[in-house]
Amino acid sequence: MTVTVIEAPPLLLLLGSGVGAAVCVWLLASLGVQALVRWRREFTQEAGFRAREFFLFVDPRQLFAVQLVVMALFASVAWLVSGSVVLAMAVGGACALLPRWLYRTARRQRLRAFDAQLPDGLLLMAGALRAGVGLGSALQQLVVRTGGPLGQEFTLVLREQRLGVSMDDALAHLGRRVPTDSSTLMVSALRIAGDTGGALAETLERTAATVRARQQMEGKIDALTAQGRLQAWVVGALPLVLLAVLQRMEPRAMALMWTTPAGWAALTLVAVLLVLGVVLIRRIVAIDV
Repeated sequence: MTVTVIEAPPLLLLLGSGVGAAVCVWLLASLGVQALVRWRREFTQEAGFRAREFFLFVDPRQLFAVQLVVMALFASVAWLVSGSVVLAMAVGGACALLPRWLYRTARRQRLRAFDAQLPDGLLLMAGALRAGVGLGSALQQLVVRTGGPLGQEFTLVLREQRLGVSMDDALAHLGRRVPTDSSTLMVSALRIAGDTGGALAETLERTAATVRARQQMEGKIDALTAQGRLQAWVVGALPLVLLAVLQRMEPRAMALMWTTPAGWAALTLVAVLLVLGVVLIRRIVAIDV
C-alpha cells in the first residue's frame, strides 16, 4: 500500500504564519491599548485629587503626558548607556513609580510646614480673641496674615462655614486633611473649648506652647539621628557609584552584568539587599515622640 504525502505549498505556509503573527500582534496591541487607557484614567483621577490637595489646579492629562515623556527619556538613556533592553524596561517601570514618591515627599514637607506655622497661628488667634473679636474674625485674621498650608487649610474651614457647615465638622475635616499630632491636638482643644465654654484664648496659648515644646523635642531627636540618616544615604549611593566606576574602568567585564541572566540575577540581589539595608537603617533612626 502506497501512502502519498501531500506537502503544503511554501506560499500557504508563509501566508498562515503571517496571519498568525498578525493576529498575535493585534491581540497584544489591543491589550496594550486597553491597559494604557485604564492606566491613563486611574492616573488622571489620582493626580487630579492629589494636585487639588496641594491647591494646584493643573490638568491631569498634561501630568500624564509628562509622565510618559519622563519614562521614555530615562528608559532611552538607560538603554544607550548599558545596551540592555531589560535594564531600560526596569528603569522605565521605576519611573512609573516616581509620581507616588514625589507626592509622598511633597505631602510630608507640607505637613511639616503646617506644623511649623501652627504655634504662631494659634498665638495670633489668641491675641485676636483677647482683643474682643469672635472666633470667625480671628480665623479671618489668621488667613490674611498667614500664608502657606496653614492659611490655605483655614481658608477651607471658613468657606465650609459659609456653606452652612458647623465649626466642629469643619475642624474635623481639617483634622482629616492634615493628619498630624499637632493638628489633632489643636482640633481637640478647639472643640473641647467650644463645647465646655472655657477661655478659648488661654486654651489656644497652652496648645501653642505644647506644640512648640513637642517640635523642639523632635528637632533635638532629628539632630541626634542625623548621622544615621546620612548612613542610609551613603549605603544607598555607594553601590550605584561602584557600578558607575566599574563600568567606566572595565566596560567589557561589566557588559556581562547588563546582558546575561547571571548578571541580571546579581543586580536583582544587590537591589534587594540595598533596599533592605536602607529601610532597616531608616526604621532604626525613626524615633516617634
